[in-house]
Amino acid sequence: MAAHDARTPTKRRRFTSQLRSGAIALLIGLSFSEAAFAQGAPAGPPAVGVVRVERKPITESNEFIGRVQAIDRVDIVARVTAFLEEVDFKDGAEVKKGAVLYRLERGPFEADLAAKEAVADQMDAQLVNASITLDRAQKLLRTQAGAQATVDSSLAAQRSYEAQLLGAKASAKQSKINLDYTIISSPIDGKIGRTAVTPGNVVSPSSGVLVTVVGQDPMYVLFPVSVRTFIALRERYAEIGGFFDAVAVRIRLPDGRIYGQLGKVDFIDNTVQTSTDTIMLRATIPNPPLPTKASDGATSSRELADTEFVSVSLEGVKPVEILAVPRAAILSDQQSDYVYVVDKDGKAQRRNVKLGQSTPTTASLGSGVTEGELVIVEGLQRVRPGQPVAAGPATPLPLLPDSTASAK
Repeated sequence: MAAHDARTPTKRRRFTSQLRSGAIALLIGLSFSEAAFAQGAPAGPPAVGVVRVERKPITESNEFIGRVQAIDRVDIVARVTAFLEEVDFKDGAEVKKGAVLYRLERGPFEADLAAKEAVADQMDAQLVNASITLDRAQKLLRTQAGAQATVDSSLAAQRSYEAQLLGAKASAKQSKINLDYTIISSPIDGKIGRTAVTPGNVVSPSSGVLVTVVGQDPMYVLFPVSVRTFIALRERYAEIGGFFDAVAVRIRLPDGRIYGQLGKVDFIDNTVQTSTDTIMLRATIPNPPLPTKASDGATSSRELADTEFVSVSLEGVKPVEILAVPRAAILSDQQSDYVYVVDKDGKAQRRNVKLGQSTPTTASLGSGVTEGELVIVEGLQRVRPGQPVAAGPATPLPLLPDSTASAK
């Protein structure tokens, strides 16, 4: 009886263990059954966000690399040989037309002019005497005391003195011109550079450029355009005025800022550059003084500088209507760009599209869709061609400065 009692706890423990194992197996079996049921159950169509294809106005834009060029640029050189006495400008300052830049030694030129004027006065006096002599000889010719030979000789002397007087006056005029060349003035309004000579040096026509004056307002912007792009732009703007009336020029400065002034195309070259297959366009753009005041007048006071590199953007003056969808709806593969549209049966269908002028948030569709169709914007990762979808309005995009379109 005692032995039976000793085995009883062991049997109980075995029974309890078996009971627990059975319960665990049952739970595992139920879990697998639920998983299998879940996998076998048909899933619903994926939820997607859609927008309707609409026509929207955008400003078309194409960007090129260009260079600023001064409209007026003058290299100042000496016209006579003389000592430089004064430099009447400050390097880097803006000067007005007619402002005195250099003063050369005047004494030798004043003396030369005085000598030439004296010779002219002498010839004038001799001419007066020759005219009197001729008049007397002509009066005597009417009497028996006169002779034709005397008249002829007097006439020749008068004409000789007339010619000598003209030569003397011309020589004096040349001396006056050389005297005026001792004052060197600016022929244009502009910004002056750094002087190459200082007072005390002798300057002459062979001395080269003394200083350069560069016009400041307005400026040219020159930019090359490939022939293919030029033809496409010409056709695009032909019906609304062409390059000269339908296009505005905006430039981006080297630091990335957009320049605040608009320019206008005023010249298209008549020759294609054979090495690059490009044609040169030129625009004129204002370059007014900056609002900051420079007390010394020597620092740059305008935004644009001669020969500066800039990015040039050609923008249509009038916005154009395009078929537009959010940029997020555009997908791409090796075949083409494409979108998914929801057809009348509620199924997603792939449409290959051709992109036109676009902005960072809006894509212009040149072909592939029609106005009013629903294009999928959200949930694209769950969409397959021909698959039913649960379409709903897409989340509105935040408002961004999106008025200018650029080439894709």
